[in-house]
Amino acid sequence: MFVRWLLPVLWALSAEADFFQFDSISNVSTYYFNYIYCNIWEGECQPNQDDATQQVPTRDLWAGFPQDYISLLHQWYCSMGQCCESGDCRITNNITGLARDLQTKLHGQHLAQSVVLKAIQGFINNPESNKPLTLSFHGWSGTGKNFVARIIADNLYRDGVKSECVRLFIAPFHFPHARLVDTYKGQLREAIRDMVLRCPQTLFIFDEAEKLHPGLIDAIKPYMDHYDNVDGVSYRTAIFLFLSNIGGATINDVALDFWHSGQNREDIGMEDLEHRLRAETMESHGGFAQSELMSGHLIDFFVPFLPLEYRHVKLCARDAYAARGLETDEATLDEVAKAMLYVPKEERLFSAQGCKSIPQRINFFLP
Repeated sequence: MFVRWLLPVLWALSAEADFFQFDSISNVSTYYFNYIYCNIWEGECQPNQDDATQQVPTRDLWAGFPQDYISLLHQWYCSMGQCCESGDCRITNNITGLARDLQTKLHGQHLAQSVVLKAIQGFINNPESNKPLTLSFHGWSGTGKNFVARIIADNLYRDGVKSECVRLFIAPFHFPHARLVDTYKGQLREAIRDMVLRCPQTLFIFDEAEKLHPGLIDAIKPYMDHYDNVDGVSYRTAIFLFLSNIGGATINDVALDFWHSGQNREDIGMEDLEHRLRAETMESHGGFAQSELMSGHLIDFFVPFLPLEYRHVKLCARDAYAARGLETDEATLDEVAKAMLYVPKEERLFSAQGCKSIPQRINFFLP
């Protein structure tokens, strides 16, 4: 009851003093009241991240407070028995669920399954990590990069990709104009800092990362480096995922070589790909090759996503039907799989489209 009484007083005092210097007190008050109600009192609501009026304001609420004070306030609140075992109800860190989902929902990607699970598990279980976890996903479109990013979010956070602790950036959408790179730098740094201040474990996903301007990557490079803190803020518990098509040709060549030599696809190991993948990324055009992220060796793992075979496409089709609550049979799954493009075409070996378009494809086969 004391907390419920105290909050309105704090709001009144902050507004009277114009301490935060917000442009619109009404919108900001609505957002933060909703935020506190959802996350401290755990009311039955979900802040809408797509609603511009419910976005976190540019000037961070907690920026005026020392981190020691924020930590002390958090500990006091938890001492009242209002926190989850993890210390934050938004964070679930379900490693068992992550392992299960990677094993049962991700098809044809034994390397990604192994590397992602070990990397995430090792990072979560090591609170004394000396840097954030940085993973770079590589491969053809439709092979599962976005899908795995979503699986990670779903198992580490209560609200998955909609969590306040997760932020997705799509390079061509969020940073489309090279001439505005200096503006983007400030916006991106502020967005990352704000997220880290509001959530003790954050997940940042950069899709189509090969299209990021190198200056933009360098602007956030300190957040991924081996620093105790940057301007008083620690980023060591953050996770950065970069999703890129770079290296797709190299990965496909290795898979094709194994097929020609009669070896099993599952025999492909990281030693067959990681060095070549790193080299191709360094030689590529775009933000990655020219950024200090590469020259500083700050990417912890380069994760290859193999081209999918016909049998994997059928499994994706099966999952797509099941997701709609529909029953299907082998004949129908074959029809869906045959509608995809393959390389080499006559062998129906590697799907040129992956599983990305399967949900749309099955619409043509529904009665």
